[in-house]
Amino acid sequence: MNYDKLDAELIAELGEAPAGADEKPLSVFIHTTKAPGPEEESFLKDLGHEGDIAGRELFTASLLPHAIDKLSSQPWVRYLKLSRQRRPLDEK
Repeated sequence: MNYDKLDAELIAELGEAPAGADEKPLSVFIHTTKAPGPEEESFLKDLGHEGDIAGRELFTASLLPHAIDKLSSQPWVRYLKLSRQRRPLDEK
């Protein structure tokens, strides 16, 4: 895993994640060095990404920890950041 490409919250979440069959997907922002081409799109789909990313350098995905490990080692990935659910400001 290339920790230089992960934000602190994602590193902490990965440290708390159970290994093996109990792995749960994490929602992450993926920022790439350029818009993914066909090879990168295929790689992302193999990791479980769904959705259209054509022409975009920033997008989200729900990925298992082992997929985040593989993705962080790709040279075309700039950084990965944990995505948190937004809630209304008046909710406590």
